[in-house]
Amino acid sequence: MAAFYAADAIAYPPNEPAAIGQAAARNVWAAYFADSTYTISWKTDHAGVSKSGDLGFTAGTYEDSFRGPDGKMVAEKGKYLCTWAKQADGTWKATHDMWNTDSK
Repeated sequence: MAAFYAADAIAYPPNEPAAIGQAAARNVWAAYFADSTYTISWKTDHAGVSKSGDLGFTAGTYEDSFRGPDGKMVAEKGKYLCTWAKQADGTWKATHDMWNTDSK
C-alpha cells in the first residue's frame, strides 16, 4: 500500500490521528494487515483529473473485515476519497487519503 503514497502524503484513517508522510501511512496499513484476518476491497465510483492533467481524485466505497477484540468477525462498509498528483517521473501518487465507515 505504501508504494501508492507520495513521500509527503497524508492518510486520514478513521478514529485515529492523521498519518503524515509515506512512512506514517505505511504504519497505518501495516497495523491493519498485521491481523491475518483483515481483508479489504474497494470500488471506485468516481474519478477525475484536473484540466492541467497533474491532479486527480478517486472516490468510492470499501468493505473490510477483521476479528474484533471479542474474537468475533466484524464486517464494515464505508467510503473513501483520495487525491492524486502526477509525479516528475510520470507516475501517480496519492497525496491525501481519507476513509471512514458508514454508520451502523
